[in-house]
Amino acid sequence: MIVAGTYPVGTALPPENMLCEMYEVSRTVVREATTALIEKGLVVTQQGRGTIVRENQAWNMLDPVILSALFKGEDGLRYLDNLSQVRVLLESEMAANAAREGTDEQRAELASQIEKLEELVTIPSAYVHEDLRFHDIIMRMSGDRLSKAIIDGIQSEALRTHAYSGKLSVDHVKSTQAAHRKVFDAIMARDPDAAGAAMREHISGSWTKRRTDSVRKIQG
Repeated sequence: MIVAGTYPVGTALPPENMLCEMYEVSRTVVREATTALIEKGLVVTQQGRGTIVRENQAWNMLDPVILSALFKGEDGLRYLDNLSQVRVLLESEMAANAAREGTDEQRAELASQIEKLEELVTIPSAYVHEDLRFHDIIMRMSGDRLSKAIIDGIQSEALRTHAYSGKLSVDHVKSTQAAHRKVFDAIMARDPDAAGAAMREHISGSWTKRRTDSVRKIQG
């Protein structure tokens, strides 16, 4: 409710006894929940004022609960746009690093995965799971564990929303596979610039298609 704006920044949450009545829970539960909100950066306790909602700059934006609420809120598409931008920046560099640093064993794993994807082009529901693994292999090849952790953490919550995961058509999957092939070819050719550019184009293009479909469904 805080992330959704029910309680605006600077306002106080209802008193403890009122929260107990509203949610039919004990004071202990309310206090534990308040502690959790403080740890997430959502609220702060102030003497004489109670529990106050903090400005969103103070929120732990990588917290799964906060991410889930943001992606499912009224501004969900805006935050999914942010995720796409983060992925473009990080994954394009990771693809370039994969082209430079990937071992022969990792290249063989990626080659096996691109062929598996090829076999699933006409089965979108199965393709999407292997699509994630394709990206995971490239991220591991890059050796950039921090960027991978950031993307995995944010994207795991985004995938729970229909707007992000969507229901892909065979045509969309064919387009995605062509983009994957460009990324794959550049990595196998050990061409960092081409790999980065291909990944950048792939992520931007794929999200643009999914976003357009989401907006169309929202507008009816």
